[in-house]
Amino acid sequence: MLLDHNSCYQALVTHDQRFDGVLFVGVTTTGVYCRPICPARTPRRDRCRFFANAAAAENAGFRPCLRCRPELAPGAAVVDSANRIASSAAERIEAGALNEAGIDELAAEFGVSSRQLRRVVKRELGVTPTELAQTQRLLLAKRLLTDSALPVIEVAFASGFSSVRQFNALFRERYGLSPTALRRSQSSQTRKEVLTVELGYRPPMAWPLLLKFLADRAIPGVESVEANRYSRAVRIGQSCGWIDVERAARENALRVKVSLSLARSLPPLLARVKNLLDLNAHPQLIEARLGEDERLREIVKRQSGMRLPGAFDGFEMAMRAVLGQQISVAAARTIAGRITDAFGEPIETPNPKLNRVSVRAARLAQAGAADLTRFGLTGKRAECLIALARTVAEGAVRLEPGVDVEATIERLKQVPGIGDWTAQYIAMRAMRWPDAFLHSDLGVRKALGETSSKRILEIAESWRPWRAYALMHLWNGLGQTPIKTGGEDGLSSSRISALAPDNSPRLLLPCGDVFAAGHRAIELEGPALEEEAEIAFKG
Repeated sequence: MLLDHNSCYQALVTHDQRFDGVLFVGVTTTGVYCRPICPARTPRRDRCRFFANAAAAENAGFRPCLRCRPELAPGAAVVDSANRIASSAAERIEAGALNEAGIDELAAEFGVSSRQLRRVVKRELGVTPTELAQTQRLLLAKRLLTDSALPVIEVAFASGFSSVRQFNALFRERYGLSPTALRRSQSSQTRKEVLTVELGYRPPMAWPLLLKFLADRAIPGVESVEANRYSRAVRIGQSCGWIDVERAARENALRVKVSLSLARSLPPLLARVKNLLDLNAHPQLIEARLGEDERLREIVKRQSGMRLPGAFDGFEMAMRAVLGQQISVAAARTIAGRITDAFGEPIETPNPKLNRVSVRAARLAQAGAADLTRFGLTGKRAECLIALARTVAEGAVRLEPGVDVEATIERLKQVPGIGDWTAQYIAMRAMRWPDAFLHSDLGVRKALGETSSKRILEIAESWRPWRAYALMHLWNGLGQTPIKTGGEDGLSSSRISALAPDNSPRLLLPCGDVFAAGHRAIELEGPALEEEAEIAFKG
């Protein structure tokens, strides 16, 4: 991001929340760096230095403000870099990639040398990968020291440090005091037995819409949505536990409660929460772009703050997408729960609705088709799901942000039973790809009043690089969830689903991934198809 001093200072003077997490200001007279919304007295223009991210500010010798707490800024501005490798590497580093492995291994993920990765990250972000990782660890440690009762030794390891000595030395070097001194300065009333972390986001945020989407697809035993709170059982590596996510008391933040058993997996866990809830989004920037099209202008205004639901577990989300190819959302959710109950590992949590962790791809890859058809899957869907599990378990595809999206989509489409619609949907959520677009979707055709895929792609060209957000707006604007045209994912052309709302005429639609709440799926084959079609179109 190119920082113009005058524009940045204007953002600071006005305390414009749209710039929170986009820039940071270092005050030369105090040696402190702040968020642009800091309640402290605004410094003079000539005493300000502006930075695109917290790591750059700390690298310049500034320490974080104790009032506005830069570690709570929404989104990591580092991922907004135009350079794909640098931004993807920043996401991986934030998720703790350098806590378990080295720069060589991280560079290999992007097909470059460690020297190239250092150079790209330094050029785009102004700091080295190591400096970026150190800043992420320190900011997380500062948060835990302030907001939890976790022992200092555990804070060190939970933040990603390999030794307490290294943690103490770097903390004192950067912040001018020891970790224990910082903790003594905080009120004991803020300390809790359960880890509580606040994650900021850029307003506005349509939290009810996001929760509704997740609730409709929540896998029984793994996820639960109730009382405006999202909860789930979690397994990361060898650590298992649970999380609760709800709105925080302060503005523009979510409160994440984490079981102590997950303390040492906090960096990847928080990264997954951010991906799932799209907390790094710039809604005002996205809506301004989409609102330029008169087709979307009003719907975007009505649904301001729309987020793009991501995935906490890429394989879990892809499995759910495959299960939903021919049946309703509710039916797919039920089958996903049955599969999880059979193949997922049990877990004990305070919430009786959370008793299983997600099914591992490696576990499902060992299943046979007969093991799955007994849960209600067709033979083809069972074979497709097993093939997908094997592909993921063998490492042929990685379903996570930062991967080569186009290559991964093509590899997914090589799995029998997965076509472009499903591959794009997985890219949109598991890979968090904001430009994914399901141009053959029947809901999109209905919303736009177009039948030609070519014409729809032409219309959507002006929505780039936010076509996935436009898709969510169109789906929600229809008052129903997406419906996919059949035939593209290896489905039989003689197989179709009709929706029959209670006490209303039947409506014939192609096989869909998701159906509106309150509808039931009716599967038809062979001769019954033409008769049902005639009845449907007569109304």
